[in-house]
Amino acid sequence: MNVNIVSQPGKSKPDEMVPSRYALQVGDYEVLVISDGVLTIPTSVLATNADPAALAAWLKDMFMPPDVLEWPLNVVVVRGRGRTILIDAGIGLEYPGFPKAGRLAQRLEAAGIDLASVTDIVLTHLHMDHVGGLLGDGLKGRLRPDVPIHVSATEIDFWAQPDFSHTTMPKPIPPVLRSVATRFLKEYGSQLRQFDDEHEVAPGFVVRRTGGHTPGHSVVRISSGNDRLTFAGDALFPVGFEHPYWYNGFEHDPEESARVRVDLLRELAGTGEVLVAAHLSFPFCRVAVDGDVFRWVPAHWEY
Repeated sequence: MNVNIVSQPGKSKPDEMVPSRYALQVGDYEVLVISDGVLTIPTSVLATNADPAALAAWLKDMFMPPDVLEWPLNVVVVRGRGRTILIDAGIGLEYPGFPKAGRLAQRLEAAGIDLASVTDIVLTHLHMDHVGGLLGDGLKGRLRPDVPIHVSATEIDFWAQPDFSHTTMPKPIPPVLRSVATRFLKEYGSQLRQFDDEHEVAPGFVVRRTGGHTPGHSVVRISSGNDRLTFAGDALFPVGFEHPYWYNGFEHDPEESARVRVDLLRELAGTGEVLVAAHLSFPFCRVAVDGDVFRWVPAHWEY
């Protein structure tokens, strides 16, 4: 499979000292991976059921800090066949606890993307770091007022009475997640386009419910010609390649999340396609089998 890298559109702002977007050609579609910044989180949420010594050893082997890390937050824009589709919307600007994130609007502008041109929004799930960008200054008011927002019906139902009993999040987070999801559903309810298990948003652009991380969590696969790319949302985290059965503290159903993770990793290793996920290293990677587990294969950048 050949996935061609294309030049990055737009012009970077002079104060941006790190890459914030990367474009790939997937058949007829241009896929633009955009960094919304990073989220500062405790490392303990990466593996709540692991031996702390094992997690500490993994962090050391990966040259990651032992207590707190900066978690990537990636968003995707897909353009082609007359459509401009935004996948997830970042965390927004309203949360002072995450000062290094909320960069999406700035970086869309730097990439030359007119928000009024967005024809569809696809949400993998309704956690705050995936929908928050739609609620405050930045994206809100600059999108078409009738832009359809595609999200699993199961996800919408879940947030009517969300269950956090199996999560292991920092204590301040659950009430904020609940508040953000409720506010999002109130403000955008008339624009929601609900689907059950699978939905084709555009030709070759399919969103599929996996469950696990949240009951309605979904992944996106883009197929055009011989090319494929999957955006996995929060189904995969960096530690999940080598330790797919370690639970993440933000997973509402950890056991199901592990099953989803293993199935998805097997599928991606089999196809060799490009993988992008919300919290994997920017901009993309591939998956290889490594004995009974998996191996993260980093992107080879083209300049």
